[in-house]
Amino acid sequence: MTDLIIKTAQSFRHPSRSGAVHWILGAFAAWRSRQKLGALEAHMLDDIGLTQREAMREAHRPLWDVPAHWVDNG
Repeated sequence: MTDLIIKTAQSFRHPSRSGAVHWILGAFAAWRSRQKLGALEAHMLDDIGLTQREAMREAHRPLWDVPAHWVDNG
């Protein structure tokens, strides 16, 4: 799961992408990551320190609601 989060974050900061394409690819990566998080079983969530409620809350966040460091191009 950590690898997926890192890849998702990297897709937001990829230097060869700009504008709308950059945002669309990053938003899709965030959506995909959140869907996988929402599908994890309770024992897997325990391994990463999340409750079922926290995972569901994250899985249902809107596409545009991502951590600032994912979209920071600096």
